[in-house]
Amino acid sequence: MVDWTHLKELHETVGTRQILAMFDADPNRAETFSAQVGDLRFDYSKTLVDAPVMEALTDLCDQADVAGRRAAMFGGERINETEDRAVLHTALRNLDGGPVISGAIDVMPEVLATLERMRFFSDAVRSGEKAGAGGAFTDIVNIGIGGSDLGPAMAALALAPYHDGPRCHFVSNVDGAHIADTLRGLDPKTTLVIVASKTFTTIETMANARTARAWMEEGGGDPAKQFAALSTAQDKTAAFGINDAHVFGFEDWVGGRYSVWGPIGLSLMLAIGPKGFDAFLRGGQAMDRHFQAAEWHENLPVLLALIGIWHHQICGYPTRAVLPYDQRLARLPAYLQQLEMESNGKSVAMDGSALSVPSGPIVWGEPGTNGQHAFYQLIHQGTGVVPCEFMIAAQGHEPDLAYQHRLLVANCLAQSEALMRGRSLDEARARMADKGLEGAELERQARHRVFPGNRPSTTLVYPLLTPFVFGQIVALYEHRVFVEGIIFGINSYDQWGVELGKELATSLGPVVDGTQSAAGKDGSTAALVDFVHRHGGAA
Repeated sequence: MVDWTHLKELHETVGTRQILAMFDADPNRAETFSAQVGDLRFDYSKTLVDAPVMEALTDLCDQADVAGRRAAMFGGERINETEDRAVLHTALRNLDGGPVISGAIDVMPEVLATLERMRFFSDAVRSGEKAGAGGAFTDIVNIGIGGSDLGPAMAALALAPYHDGPRCHFVSNVDGAHIADTLRGLDPKTTLVIVASKTFTTIETMANARTARAWMEEGGGDPAKQFAALSTAQDKTAAFGINDAHVFGFEDWVGGRYSVWGPIGLSLMLAIGPKGFDAFLRGGQAMDRHFQAAEWHENLPVLLALIGIWHHQICGYPTRAVLPYDQRLARLPAYLQQLEMESNGKSVAMDGSALSVPSGPIVWGEPGTNGQHAFYQLIHQGTGVVPCEFMIAAQGHEPDLAYQHRLLVANCLAQSEALMRGRSLDEARARMADKGLEGAELERQARHRVFPGNRPSTTLVYPLLTPFVFGQIVALYEHRVFVEGIIFGINSYDQWGVELGKELATSLGPVVDGTQSAAGKDGSTAALVDFVHRHGGAA
């Protein structure tokens, strides 16, 4: 258990300072409070941290034995203690890193064999050698939910410039509108459906899979040729009618929200090809090596975690905005919502005792510049402080639109500067005077134009969003969550919070379809079910 006392004492002093003044006092502040690995540069100088704060923050890593727990994770120990599992998603991108032992067994031969099967399958689909009833596949529909959807959907969009395979579509919601809208316009004879469910029992996924199979059969497609499964339940996939050669399994030491690196990423591999997928894996592997080797003050995942802890656990800011100035990272905030909030949204420590500090923050965001015309009003002038995490590429993939990318970069950098700098009342008064206002009206209008400033932000900048760089970014955030969880003393790799709702949904099924009464349900639930029945919702 870590001691938060010193950091809270430091905050009482540092919290009264102005970030801008810290730059005036230290001309080298931008370099001192930045770190770089490969093509990623992380700038956290626009925060209220100083050298004593950083020393106290990095001391948390030693108190919590982050190094020891890190070695245990990479070494295959069962650090997911509540489920008695190892945490080895890093093995999925360990292309040439040697053996990874878990339970006295080297997992790498099976990992590499599965990856090779994925490459073989992808090459056959992309070349047209493996085809549907109507010829070469034109479209892929990935059906999953949670990590089986968010990861590949986010990644496929992020790496759109590298797509040279079939078009990718993603279905997750059990709402029939999602799959109906996705399948509309697709050819059931040239569509490959991938069902992603480790157990092949996930209610939402299997409901959508059955709908897709019926659609394909009615449209003249051949499910035996045109369905694949990402699952370990080969008996169930066979019963569903999926060819064993189209089934790709993964072990229980791969959590759903960490699974895009393996078979769950098959749709991404089909879109960008095995070479592009390998580059993505190598980016993740490079971040793994950096995370294991770098000192705390140079370690990007550690720094990202510590700044987040400073803002949430010490400063008391309840939310964190992730703001990628990259349209193709539009799904990254949603992906990081799950990664952070499902991993670290806990209230008890490993030993079952109550946490002494808040656990993970609320994570949210949208791509810039869209957010500037939506919620940035609150970020700049609202009564609460929202730490912002900006991301920007130095260049875009469209050289003929370089002017627009320069506008994008300017907007990103301007927002972080504006959050820090703000605008004083005197500055606002001068602006209103220049517009010819006087007296009480000048004062009234000026107050509406004050920006408090001194609001913290970080910036992650990279040259170009390539598969390799994208792999670095995803792994960076994975390890950030790990470091935070170790310092909090929680298990970041279980998710019991999703279980109760699932259980109740199962029990409510017969009540909603009218085959069972609502007796025993609370008054609100019973009344809502009655409303649904009266308006045609019963079977």
